[in-house]
Amino acid sequence: MELKKSDYYYHLPEELIAQDPLLDRSSSRLMVLSKQDGNVEHKHFYDVIDYLNPGDCLVLNDTKVMPARLYGTKTDTGAVIEVLLLKRLDDKCFETLVRPGKKAKPGTVLSFGNGLLTGTVMDVLEEGNRKIQFSYEGIFEEILDQLGEMPLPPYIHNKLQDKNRYQTVYAREEGSAAAPTAGLHFTKELLERIEKKGVRLAYVTLHVGLGTFRPVKEDDILKHHMHSEFYRVTRETADLINETKKNGHRVICVGTTSVRTVESAADAVGHIVAGCADTEIFIYPGYQFKIPDALITNFHLPESTLLMLVSAMAGREHILNAYEEAIKEQYRFFSFGDAMLIQ
Repeated sequence: MELKKSDYYYHLPEELIAQDPLLDRSSSRLMVLSKQDGNVEHKHFYDVIDYLNPGDCLVLNDTKVMPARLYGTKTDTGAVIEVLLLKRLDDKCFETLVRPGKKAKPGTVLSFGNGLLTGTVMDVLEEGNRKIQFSYEGIFEEILDQLGEMPLPPYIHNKLQDKNRYQTVYAREEGSAAAPTAGLHFTKELLERIEKKGVRLAYVTLHVGLGTFRPVKEDDILKHHMHSEFYRVTRETADLINETKKNGHRVICVGTTSVRTVESAADAVGHIVAGCADTEIFIYPGYQFKIPDALITNFHLPESTLLMLVSAMAGREHILNAYEEAIKEQYRFFSFGDAMLIQ
């Protein structure tokens, strides 16, 4: 079993990392990979409808990215400080990543937007993250929308012209520090056409944490500690997925976050149970999937937990061969890049 981090390395030329989203979401390329024999086809994303059948269920993560990057100053010294909101702890408190962290000791007061928003560092959490309590007049989300920037991944260097391009068209439950990027390829029109074909849409919520970009440091991947993320599955979604499986149709997950949600919500016999919880599920080769039959996903970073998840579904050799082919064919990689359908 390939359980070493180095087994998931591939070399990616830097020019293939997509820096900007395409004008038309659904015109990105789509590689279709057979998990049975590793065969690949080259298509465009709008062709995905041809691979979906009436009765299938498409599972989408409806989380919404917060404009979670804030720039402010320390009220005592005026020093500039950057705060990234990672996770809401309660009404006014967030777990955050602060740079430079050394200057954010408990009791430090921060000011954003000339005092429109202030924050007090309450505690130092694991891995040096800070618990910050905010105070403000009005509605927090509106202030955040005014002051915050989208927390684009570290490998994207271009400034995003339109905040909505780092949101899916069906995003509605605010709370993510990163986008579920496989869903960025869908347009409202494409989803309508998919529904008209008789494919059911099921929505789950998993708030993506920045741990999704955290590198695996241990060469023995079993020693890697997964970050915890909040998910919710409604009764309606649970019923829809369970009914699809019972009727012998396929469940197709959009993105690794949807996979992690349905697998976390599944009981021992493969039934989805409605509810909310935090999950630290880590999926790597050898894992037995209970729910998804197919997966729509982007191309992932070398040696990442996401590359290990797709390898669990399609087989490591099939994935690495497909990635080699994608590099040869000049596919665009990562968050704003092209997509893959594993079936």
